Amino acid sequence: MPDADTVTTDTPASAVATEVRRRPALSPSRASDFKQCPLLYRFRAVDRLPEVPTKAQLRGTLVHSVLERLFALPAAERVPAQARELLGPAWTDLSADRPEWTELFDGEKPDDHADWLRSAEKLLDAYFELEDPRRLEPEACELHVEIELGSGVLLRGYIDRLDVAPTGEIRVVDYKTGAAPREIGEAKAMFQMKFYAVVLWRLRGIVPRQLKLMYLTDGQSLAYTPDEAELLRFERTLEAIWQAILKAGKTGDFRANKSKLCNWCDHQAHCPEYGGTPPAYPGWPEPDAGDETPLDRAD
Repeated sequence: MPDADTVTTDTPASAVATEVRRRPALSPSRASDFKQCPLLYRFRAVDRLPEVPTKAQLRGTLVHSVLERLFALPAAERVPAQARELLGPAWTDLSADRPEWTELFDGEKPDDHADWLRSAEKLLDAYFELEDPRRLEPEACELHVEIELGSGVLLRGYIDRLDVAPTGEIRVVDYKTGAAPREIGEAKAMFQMKFYAVVLWRLRGIVPRQLKLMYLTDGQSLAYTPDEAELLRFERTLEAIWQAILKAGKTGDFRANKSKLCNWCDHQAHCPEYGGTPPAYPGWPEPDAGDETPLDRAD
């Protein structure tokens, strides 16, 4: 691994400059991938095989973008009607950056796209039933966080929303719009939230008071309060995952781990568990294997 100075960035994603070269890092999505199936991690982080997003993933990305824009407005304007007005411009910007996303919609069936936008409206309506954004002033939305632990593991990710009380207490908020099975989905979501809690604890020296998951599909919230001992144990778990990744990276020995989640995998054609053959191992990736995409953060 190339040496690098310790990075402790704590700024909104929109203000983070694009780096030419970065050290390999661990993100919550890629850590979860390796924990679920090392071969899936390889396909995504090393081989970087293309994946076709689902309409549900795109909808989640769109809703995240709208909520970020909503909190950029004056508090009094954060109302349901305004959120719906933001849907069109947000999708225009997103699809301009990723024009291939529009190919998921049949141009000969305009109702298909209209129905999809209405389903996004329903998620936004569900959000307003969970909280009143006019009463909130987040410190940041889509917050980029990055830190190197004492062990040398570099952690990197994006937090949907960070709330800081006048007393200094921290709340990490994550919006969930995906349709993953609830039991599995919650376990993966909590793994992600503890990842962010460790990063914030090490960046700010404060254990977050609350980790809050907001499930917009069914209009429910899940809140969790971590403690320092728990975060220390989880930090060791992340370090162990990274060491296992590095070990596999030296040899290319990323094993498949068959589970129920294989039903949602795009890479069965390359998986030995399904009679496929992985591509020739290209070697450990440079400059970075830890980036999360907007689709990762929408699930």
